[in-house]
Amino acid sequence: QAQLVESGGGLVQAGGSLRLSCAASGRTFSSYAIGWFRQAPGKEREFVAARRWSGGTRYYAGSVKGRFTLSMDNAKNTVYLQMNSLKPEDTAVYYCAARQGYYSDTSDLYPYWGQGTQVTVSS
Repeated sequence: QAQLVESGGGLVQAGGSLRLSCAASGRTFSSYAIGWFRQAPGKEREFVAARRWSGGTRYYAGSVKGRFTLSMDNAKNTVYLQMNSLKPEDTAVYYCAARQGYYSDTSDLYPYWGQGTQVTVSS
């Protein structure tokens, strides 16, 4: 059973930075894609970023492109989301998710999810 545990959320002022971590365990993820999603209060869960664990193109939502960077540490089985130039509209619970195969920006296609970590950006 795949397990994903996020950490690194918190409260930050607009313009600041945070780095989220997603520690993966329970299986070999080399054939998986890892995605980051977020959900703000009263809104649907939305795609943020994704990439295949084995490497390749990183995909970003237009709203975060140029500000957020997804990276991986294979030795630690950990995925990171570096978030710079944060805006109040980035406030949400951030989730990492995993699925076999290629990336998708559709949350329903990811069967494995972490518990989420809260990011709050004050103006």
